[in-house]
Amino acid sequence: QVQLVESGGGLVQAGGSLRLSCAASGRTFSCYTMGWFRQGPGKEREFVAAIRWGGASLYYTDHADSVKGRFTISRDNAKNTVWLQMNSLKPEDTAVYYCAAAQRWMYYGGNKNEYDYWGQGTQVTVSS
Repeated sequence: QVQLVESGGGLVQAGGSLRLSCAASGRTFSCYTMGWFRQGPGKEREFVAAIRWGGASLYYTDHADSVKGRFTISRDNAKNTVWLQMNSLKPEDTAVYYCAAAQRWMYYGGNKNEYDYWGQGTQVTVSS
């Protein structure tokens, strides 16, 4: 069983930045594909970003088109942690952000149905 705990959400003005963290339990964290998803009011949960380790210092990432150039996903396998750096935030980024883990290496991490574990979510609110 893997437990995921998110932190770092909050209220920020448009144009501001936030950094979300996700701490994971589990001995084989480095093998997991890790993802961030979000769910806005009245919307379905959508993909934000994903990352997987390719060995040594090689990482593969995916970012949704809506966040490319503004958000960056990263991870530290030694710390069992994944981050989502969010810059140039917009009101439409307001959502509950969820960390997710898949116990497999995926060529593309954007399908939420392929993830095995989810965190409880952290609220991000961007004011205009």
